[in-house]
Amino acid sequence: MKTITAEELKSKKESGENYRLLDVREPAEFAESNLGGLLFPLGKIVEFQIDDISEWKDDEVIVYCRSGARSMRACMILEQAGFTNVANLTGGILEWQRNFGS
Repeated sequence: MKTITAEELKSKKESGENYRLLDVREPAEFAESNLGGLLFPLGKIVEFQIDDISEWKDDEVIVYCRSGARSMRACMILEQAGFTNVANLTGGILEWQRNFGS
């Protein structure tokens, strides 16, 4: 599984690179703070509702959660479902906030 650091993601955002950002936290967490990703809680992935994002299969997909554990699990499931370019944000949104604030 590939990983990406908060610094690498910030660089991608600033340079306007094409990628998909997937937030696998719960709605209440998303409401508190988010990085602009699509909210798709881990439970939806575990329940195989992946068809909702199937058009992303060949895109770069960066997955994040609070600390990186749920997103790591989500990355494994997505890879098993045929997603070809998935990366886990190391340290999750907490790492992003440590480095760049909200």
